[in-house]
Amino acid sequence: MDILVSVVIPTYRRPQLLSKCLKALLLQKFDKSRYEIIVVSDGPDEQTKQIFNDWVGYDFPIMRYLPMAEKKGPAAARNHGWRNARGRIIAFTDDDCLPDMYWLNEIVNHCHPDENVALTGKVIVPLSKRPTDYELNTAHLQTADFITANCACTKQALELSGGFDEQFRMAWREDSDLEFKLISKHIPIKKIESAVVTHPVRNSRWGVSIKEQKKTMFDALLYKKYPDMFRHKIRAKSPVLYYAIILAFLVMLVGLFTQHQQVFFVGFAAWAGLTTYFIYKRLSNTSLSPAHVSEMVITSLFIPFLSVYWQWYGAVKYRVLFV
Repeated sequence: MDILVSVVIPTYRRPQLLSKCLKALLLQKFDKSRYEIIVVSDGPDEQTKQIFNDWVGYDFPIMRYLPMAEKKGPAAARNHGWRNARGRIIAFTDDDCLPDMYWLNEIVNHCHPDENVALTGKVIVPLSKRPTDYELNTAHLQTADFITANCACTKQALELSGGFDEQFRMAWREDSDLEFKLISKHIPIKKIESAVVTHPVRNSRWGVSIKEQKKTMFDALLYKKYPDMFRHKIRAKSPVLYYAIILAFLVMLVGLFTQHQQVFFVGFAAWAGLTTYFIYKRLSNTSLSPAHVSEMVITSLFIPFLSVYWQWYGAVKYRVLFV
């Protein structure tokens, strides 16, 4: 029988996570002669190659390893995967995800391979009783309209839309870009709650929120391409709190350098009050362990400045008025 579904997984130097994902895909309650698993390494990756070799020997499903010559990001990796796929339905998930055993069944049951159609499933993010700020951010995947952790498209729909925009070189907004492409091409996107993928929260390094701010530059790219849909589905207004914190900090500096005490204290009071409010917002309903509290306090001093910096960096890079 011909292969009906190709599962595409981009990865890069995360062999332990990939191994768990592959185990879940090998347990699918679906005809193993009718689907293939395509692992795309986003650049040279001997660790992933070795893990993949450990699975060689299974008759079905077919497992293919497609390494890329250089690191280009998950969008490019997914394009490389689906363009080399044999199936007429392309299912996407990530290397840190665990598809339910009936995942492919549900995708196929709601997707005719000869139509222009896309699907998005249900994502479950298990959380602790008092999650960290990073856990809560990851949990937003549960309410996203369309994410690559759990979606599928017919191959002809991907060809019509052009697939992923490879300008998105980080794991950020490339899925929203594809969603907006599909919408602009009048390709229907079905929400299938029965197609379930679990997305465990990975262990994060201290201060991960600082590194995450760089992704904001790709908001500018998405806004440039689809300004109306960006404002409607992603962010309706500018980050007013961040700008207020920065403005108060600048007022404080002006008072300091001009030796104008009243201006300095007004700026300092406004900056301290707004920053305290920001810290409070991040700690609400999250872990109150000493380590987490100290991380939130310290990183909150820098996030408004870094976020706005990368937002403006993206605006300049992609030549769009995005503030």
